[in-house]
Amino acid sequence: MKRIGIIGGLGPESTVDYYRGIIDAFRRTEAGSAVPEIILYSADVSRLLKMAESKQWNALTEWLLTMINALHKAGAQFAAIASNTTHIVFDEVKSGSPVPLLSIVEETCLKAGSLGLTTLGLLGTKFTMQSDFYQKPFREKGMSVVVPQDGEIQLIHDKLMSEIELGIIRESTRKELLAIVKRMIDEDSIEALILGCTELPMILDRDEYGIIFLNTTAIHIQSIVKYCTTQ
Repeated sequence: MKRIGIIGGLGPESTVDYYRGIIDAFRRTEAGSAVPEIILYSADVSRLLKMAESKQWNALTEWLLTMINALHKAGAQFAAIASNTTHIVFDEVKSGSPVPLLSIVEETCLKAGSLGLTTLGLLGTKFTMQSDFYQKPFREKGMSVVVPQDGEIQLIHDKLMSEIELGIIRESTRKELLAIVKRMIDEDSIEALILGCTELPMILDRDEYGIIFLNTTAIHIQSIVKYCTTQ
């Protein structure tokens, strides 16, 4: 088994899901009751958001590398960043990392490809939806990624920041998000939905409207467990 390093706290609620998910998934492997060694660096999500708002991408890269180096020095043999938004600078972070990094975007792309999908919707923070770090790898695999309209992007972002990131789950918000998904099905012909924020599975916790909701947290967890247990 390889020792796992995780940069969490981005946000805190989904970091709990990562820890529990890894332990639960690990127990379903051939290793059975064995428990992996996990080193967690819990970061300040407000610092991430400030850098993202001001587009301080070099500063964000250096900040993430500082944490990855700390995980490496603590004994982590590979690492994962428990966040979608930070993958804006994933390539730069990966190139400077002393340990292998597992990308939530790359793993989600592999999953979507294995399902034969071609057109997917993407929800997440405004930074994720307004960037192209999801579109690029999906496009290379023959898939297209569609984002909501401008007003919808702002609504989703506001709900994430003011409610969901804080663990506040409201049925009214769930209905608003689903209304956006339904419009994307009707107007953009999406076949699946990428939950491109690790908190979104807390409120969109099941498939709807006959399409697949790709839980990026769960997909990332599966890849972490697989890498941990592979020789």
